[in-house]
Amino acid sequence: MRPIVFALIAGLILGACSTATIEEDPTPAAGETAAPVTEPATQTAPPTATAMPTDAPEPTAQPAATDEPTAPPAPVGPEAVAVVPAVYAEGFTRPTSITHAGDGSGRLFVTEQAGLIRVIQPDGSIAGFLDIRERVGDSGNEQGLLGLAFHPDFAANGRFYINYTDTSGDTVIARYTSDGTTADPASETVLLSVAQPASNHNGGQLAFGPEGYLYIGLGDGGAQDDQFDNGQNPNTLLGTVLRIDVDSGEPYGIPPDNPFVDDPDARPEVWAFGLRNPWRFSFDRATDELYIADVGQNRYEEVNRQPAASEGGTNYGWPIMEGVECYLGECDPANYQLPIVAYSHSEGCSVTGGYVYRGQTVPGLDGLYVYGDFCSGTVWIAWNAEGRWNTRELTRIDTVSTFGEDENGELYAASLSLGTIYRLSPPTGGR
Repeated sequence: MRPIVFALIAGLILGACSTATIEEDPTPAAGETAAPVTEPATQTAPPTATAMPTDAPEPTAQPAATDEPTAPPAPVGPEAVAVVPAVYAEGFTRPTSITHAGDGSGRLFVTEQAGLIRVIQPDGSIAGFLDIRERVGDSGNEQGLLGLAFHPDFAANGRFYINYTDTSGDTVIARYTSDGTTADPASETVLLSVAQPASNHNGGQLAFGPEGYLYIGLGDGGAQDDQFDNGQNPNTLLGTVLRIDVDSGEPYGIPPDNPFVDDPDARPEVWAFGLRNPWRFSFDRATDELYIADVGQNRYEEVNRQPAASEGGTNYGWPIMEGVECYLGECDPANYQLPIVAYSHSEGCSVTGGYVYRGQTVPGLDGLYVYGDFCSGTVWIAWNAEGRWNTRELTRIDTVSTFGEDENGELYAASLSLGTIYRLSPPTGGR
């Protein structure tokens, strides 16, 4: 594994400079491979509004009017939208994920790498929610309490799920229950335990999909160049995104439409594979599309997009490909799903996947995918314009380890080294 200052959890991805673009069919069929292009696209500056002449005569029918006409406001689109990372809460220790409970409470929940979950109340106060530090192993930079997802019916059943590294170095996916205020460590039910051959590339993300199934991100097992040969092997849980049913089976069920449910040479939990370290992924709450940010090895960070109509089974190429290039000798890119965005290590070294913005406070950000890089601190936006993916820098956040959204779709980000939670706000906004 390459060294990373404050190395977080995995290698992250993405980033793409302001001129990097990738073409894509605007309405790709499920499973269709969109071939990226590497030539830069010319980005045009937004048009400047022309003010009306100030010496225009006033209408004689309205002699009392003294206000001169004003120019219409310039349109706010991807090239013009601006945000600032406004401090929302401080005092956390190595925050790794941010999410909400979907219970109408307005609370935000923050996981800390050592094994704490803390709550930011709507009034800004911070309270404890769960402490499992005695169960969590975080000696490796990419180990610890890494992910949190609340059951879609949490308000009624009190269930939530976490992804953590145990003291043996293995990944544990566990369910807990809460009384609505705090959670009891004794309520743990382990759903899944995955042996990890190395201390890095542990993945970490948990998210419920639009159909109510739990999606789980797992890295390729660590070390370098997929030396454990997991990336292209759907018969392992490593190097994948899993999809399980937490409401049936014991301790979980397999969705009947999972892509490998009838394949004796693959694990039925696997939804997608060919991933190096899918540290962060998210669903677009408006379209149900899945965005997977995969941390790269030596050359590229990448973001992949899965259409809402996908039937799963997608192979994202690692270690045959990294980003948009063959990684292990010659290959045929047509055999793999290529990323919508890829950026080189001249711009960063560990992508942190974010969200498609669907909030209300920054209208110009609506429908744009926000993501960042842990190493460079750059936060970008990406958008599809007539089948071509474009990116530009939006702001900067030191050691950005994760993004999260609240119940209203507003976006937040965490700095691992500073322990600060930021809200992405308009330049004139605040907490």
